[in-house]
Amino acid sequence: MELMKLEIVTPNGVIFDAEVKQVTLPGSEGEFGVLANHATLVSLLDTGVIVIEKADSNEIAVAINSGYVKVEEEKTTCIVDGAVSLSGDDSDLAQALEAAKDLLKSTEASNTAIASAVSKIEQIGKSF
Repeated sequence: MELMKLEIVTPNGVIFDAEVKQVTLPGSEGEFGVLANHATLVSLLDTGVIVIEKADSNEIAVAINSGYVKVEEEKTTCIVDGAVSLSGDDSDLAQALEAAKDLLKSTEASNTAIASAVSKIEQIGKSF
């Protein structure tokens, strides 16, 4: 499977920059997946969770509050207002899960979007 470059940028700097197989994004019109050689597009991102499938097939999740994504054939760039990475060992993960829930609840998104994202985060927490 071909790889593409994924970059996630916050006001505090780049929090993810690597080659990935696939990324699933919380678009303003619903979730959508992006693979290498995807058609070019720009979209709003809603409150939710970005799920990244790395080159080694491991998954990483990143909770975001809102932003934009620019998809090109070889590169996908997400520019988000706030993000919390949901990876690491058990103690770091527990703190990250709480921080992600706080981030999501602080947004001005609809209650449905927030509830859906918090539910997804809780499922991620149970899988570790």
